[in-house]
Amino acid sequence: MRSLLHPMTLASLILIGLTIGAAANDRYTPRPPVLIDEGYPERPRIRERSVDRPVVRRVRPATQESAGLVSNAAPSKQRKARRDFDPAFLPTVIPYDGNEAAGTIVIDTASRYLYLVEADGSARRYGVGVGKAGFDWVGTHSVTRKAEWPTWTPPPEMRKRRPGLPVRMEGGPNNPLGARALYLGSTLYRIHGSNEPWTIGKAVSSGCFRMRNEDVVDLYERVDVGARVIVR
Repeated sequence: MRSLLHPMTLASLILIGLTIGAAANDRYTPRPPVLIDEGYPERPRIRERSVDRPVVRRVRPATQESAGLVSNAAPSKQRKARRDFDPAFLPTVIPYDGNEAAGTIVIDTASRYLYLVEADGSARRYGVGVGKAGFDWVGTHSVTRKAEWPTWTPPPEMRKRRPGLPVRMEGGPNNPLGARALYLGSTLYRIHGSNEPWTIGKAVSSGCFRMRNEDVVDLYERVDVGARVIVR
């Protein structure tokens, strides 16, 4: 019987069979032992990585001097000092030996005090702000009108000096005439309150006499229209 397989095909089949047989026999062949060099440990060790700890820098807090704030501190203190009311100008009752009749108001511009003469040889003394240089004056007048929370109409010459002033301002806490006003004669001068109490005891006005609001309210209740006012 003639073989149907090609000679090359037969040779290939024989080679495959030998390879499979060798692989099968290799499964049962003992493997050579693994030799460990005495210079190495039996198990590898994991090297610990050194982590650099962050360096904490101590920063000194900035002082006013290092921050360049020293120059700002002085003006702040100056502003506070300017807004502090001097307790020497708080109202009080003192002995009075003048010859003015009771109910008379005497204003001493040099000492910045207003005196309301009493009938028992005493006087009520109040601190006042007076006219600045060039606006101070002396004379005798009488109270011609009284007003609560008066309106303020700056005269033309004042508005010329200070263009930002309103033509008219209604009474209220922001009005520079304050809570009360006593008008003197036919002049533009008044004894009035103020929304700047720290100016009491200073020469700051345009000729009027300013008081703390609580003090002018007290004076207002004690003085009648027609009362004599002496400015020295």
